[in-house]
Amino acid sequence: QVQLVESGGGLVEPGGSLRLSCAASGFRTNRFVMRWYRQAPGKERDLVASITMIGGITNYADSVKGRFTISRDNAKNTAYLQMSNLLPDDTAVYYCSAGPLGLPTAYWGQGTQVTVSS
Repeated sequence: QVQLVESGGGLVEPGGSLRLSCAASGFRTNRFVMRWYRQAPGKERDLVASITMIGGITNYADSVKGRFTISRDNAKNTAYLQMSNLLPDDTAVYYCSAGPLGLPTAYWGQGTQVTVSS
C-alpha cells in the first residue's frame, strides 16, 4: 500500500538536465523528510539532497551544490530533484526515500537510472 515511485531518469549528454519526481502514495508525507540518494556501480549509496516537507529546509552534498535543486509539493505528496549541468560522475541509480521525523528508518522507492554520457 505504501509506495514511493521515482520517474524522470534516462540518458543525457554531459551538460544536460533532467528532472526526477518521487510520488508517494498510501501515506501523507507531512511529517517526513524526503531524501534523494544515488548509487553508482561498485560504490556505496550516497545522500544527494534532502528537504523537510514542513518548512522546506534543504541540504545538499558538496558534489551537487549549485547544480541540483530539491523541491517538494505537499499537496501532491511529491518530491523533485532538478539536475542541471550533469557530469559523467552523476551516473547512478537515483533513489527516493521518505523518513519519519525523529527516526532513522525510511520508505524507499525502486530507483530510476540516470546515465550521463556523450
